[in-house]
Amino acid sequence: MDTEKHTHDAVLSKEVNVAASETSATSTLDPEAQQAKIYAAQRKVDYRLFLWYCFVYLIMRINVSNITNTAIMNEEQGDDIKTQLGNLSSSQWAWALSIFYYPYAAFEPASTLLLKRFKPNIWMSRIMVTWGAISMCQAATQNYSGILACRFFLGLAEAGYYPGVLYHLSFWFPADNMALRIAFFYACGQFSGTISGLLAYGVSFLNGHLGLAGWSLHFLPTPQLPGRERKVLDRARKTNDFGVLAENATNGWFQDLGWCTGEGAAAGSHIPAFTMIWVFHAIGGWGIGTVLPTVIYELGLTDTAVSQLMTMPAYAFGCSALVFWGWMIRTKRLTSWGTAIGLETFACICYIVLITVDIPIVKYIFVTLALACSISIYPIIWPERIRAAHGTTAAALGIGLTNAAAQLQGIVGPQVYQPKFGPGYKVSFCCSIGLLAGAIASISATWYLVAKKDRSRQIEAALAEEDRGNAERHNDEKI
Repeated sequence: MDTEKHTHDAVLSKEVNVAASETSATSTLDPEAQQAKIYAAQRKVDYRLFLWYCFVYLIMRINVSNITNTAIMNEEQGDDIKTQLGNLSSSQWAWALSIFYYPYAAFEPASTLLLKRFKPNIWMSRIMVTWGAISMCQAATQNYSGILACRFFLGLAEAGYYPGVLYHLSFWFPADNMALRIAFFYACGQFSGTISGLLAYGVSFLNGHLGLAGWSLHFLPTPQLPGRERKVLDRARKTNDFGVLAENATNGWFQDLGWCTGEGAAAGSHIPAFTMIWVFHAIGGWGIGTVLPTVIYELGLTDTAVSQLMTMPAYAFGCSALVFWGWMIRTKRLTSWGTAIGLETFACICYIVLITVDIPIVKYIFVTLALACSISIYPIIWPERIRAAHGTTAAALGIGLTNAAAQLQGIVGPQVYQPKFGPGYKVSFCCSIGLLAGAIASISATWYLVAKKDRSRQIEAALAEEDRGNAERHNDEKI
C-alpha cells in the first residue's frame, strides 16, 4: 500500500510540474494570445464537464422534488401516498419531507472534503450510483418508517453534489467568471420543478398500472446512472490546459487536505454573516418551495392533477429570471449584493400581498413571483462566497458548511408550511417575512464586511507594490 501511495504521489507531482511549466510558457505570450488560450481552455471545461454536471443536477433535483408532487397525487381516489402509508398526519408528512435534509446537511462539508481526497471522477460517480439506487427504493415503501428510512439514506447519498460541483469549478474559473455559470447550473436544478410537475401530471393517470399506485410509479422512471461520468471527468482532468487557469481561481488540487488552511474557513468576521444569509433565506425564501404543489392545490383553483401543472410556471419563470440576473451581473450592469437585496425586498412584498388578498388567482401569481425571487438569491451570492474563501481546503470546507446551512429549507420549511396552516397559510407567510427581513440585514452586513476586506487587500497590495518599487530604485542607485 505504501509503495502504491508513493507511486500515486509521484504521478500527481509530475502533473503539477507539467502544469507549472505550462503556466510559465503561457506567461510569455502577449495578453491577447494568453486571453484567447484561457478562453479556449475554459470552453473545453464548459463542454466536457460543466454541461454534464448541469444535466445530472437536473435529474437529481427531479428526484428530490418528486415527493412534493406525490403529496397530492390521486388524492381524489384515495390512492395518495399519505393515505397508503397509514393515513399520515400533517406532522408525520412534514417529517417525511424534512428528514432528507438532516444527513444531507450533516455530511455535506465532509463530502466536499472527500471529493478532494478521492478526486471528482470517483466521488461524483459514487454519489450518483447510490442516490439513483436509493431513490428507486422509495417506490417499495409500505409504511411511515419505510419512507423515513429511504428519505434519510437518500439525503446521505446525495450530500455533497452541489457544493462539490462549485468547488470543482473553482479550480477552472475565477469568481468573477462564475456568476453566469452558477446561475445556469442552479437554474437547471430549479427547472426540475417544471419537469417534475409535468411528469407528475402524466404519471397520475397511470394510477393502478402494474398494480402500483401513481406515487410509486413516480419514483421509478427518473433515476440515472453515470454511464459516462468517469470518462467525461477524466477527459476534463487530463486536458493540457492547467497552465492557463486564471490566477485568482482556486489552485493546488493535488495538495494534501491541509487542516491549517481548513481552520481559515471558519475564521473571519464575514463567515458568520454569509452563513446567516443562507439560514434566513433557506427558511424564509425557500420554505414554500418544499410544499408548493400542496399550497397551490389548497388555493382551490383546480384538482390535484392540474395543480401539478400549475407548479411549472413558477420554476420556468424563476429559471429564466435567474439566468437574466446572472448575465446582468456578469456584464457588470448590476452587483450581486444590490440585486440580492432588491429580490429579497420584492419577495417580502409578495408575502404581504398573500396575507392581505383572498382572491385565488392573485395569490397564485404572487406565490409564483415569490418563488421566482427565492430561486435567484443563492446563485447570485455564491461567487462572492467562493471569492471570500482562500486555499483549497478552506474553499472545500467553506463551501460545504455554507451549503449545509441552506438545508434548513428542508428541515424547517415543511414545519413552517404544514397543511394545518392552510389554506390561507397566513402564519407561514408572516414567518417568511420576518426571516427575509433577517436575510436582508445579513446581506447588507456581509456586503459591508466583504467590501471592507477588499479595501484592506487593495491597500496592502498598493503598499507592497510601492515597497518593490522603492527597492528597485535603491538597487539602481547602488549600481
